[in-house]
Amino acid sequence: MATSGSSAADQAHPSGSPPSGARGLVLVVEDERAIADLLRLYLSRAGFGVHVATDGESALEAVRSVRPVAVLLDVGLPGIDGIEVVRRLRAAEDWTPVLFATARDDEVDRVLGLEIGADDYITKPFSPREVVARVKAVLRRTSGPADAGRVLRVGNVSLDPGARRVYLGSDPAQEVELTTTEFDLLAHLMRRPARVFTREQLLSDVWGYAATLGTRTVDVHVAQVRAKLGPSSPIRTVRGVGYSAEPPAPSRPAGR
Repeated sequence: MATSGSSAADQAHPSGSPPSGARGLVLVVEDERAIADLLRLYLSRAGFGVHVATDGESALEAVRSVRPVAVLLDVGLPGIDGIEVVRRLRAAEDWTPVLFATARDDEVDRVLGLEIGADDYITKPFSPREVVARVKAVLRRTSGPADAGRVLRVGNVSLDPGARRVYLGSDPAQEVELTTTEFDLLAHLMRRPARVFTREQLLSDVWGYAATLGTRTVDVHVAQVRAKLGPSSPIRTVRGVGYSAEPPAPSRPAGR
């Protein structure tokens, strides 16, 4: 196990500023040296720069100092665990994409991680190639869509794909903060109003692969988006099928 507070990347780059790589810098937060080195090897081969942290405190500091394009985060860290790291990042309105990597396989852990703002969840033992593919999939979703200049509107919700911002109405003061995956899920539905997508379609279209988490991950993200948008949420459940984006039905006057 690596010594807490040290990192393989720091040892390789004493200046504390590892090269960002052609695809950007990925922060790997992992206290098992062998796993961290393996992930660094495969990510580097894929064109990413890699910075390694071995505990929660150093991970939070690294996010602030090296500004990674994504964070690959072990849940079972010494001291502050991965779930608390994500909770603190999101509380500080830092929406850097986070992929959990953990030996835990209980659904409660997976759902909790997604509910607090993680973008994906990978259970150990995992294939390093799959990890790289998932990192690429998350970053593809944040690279800028073809309709970046067109603001999408469904009901009272406005979504700007280029700026990656969501508003209630057209007032910038009513901006709603979404995680990377929450934004991409909402954008995918709003690009095709009234079209019904199955959970399997959404896993493929939004997450970019046949997710091993199962369709539960879609339900969790939908619930999070609805909670943040409140009554204005355009996401409608089509029982037995999936979800669509439609203007909310007008409320009925009292007494009717």
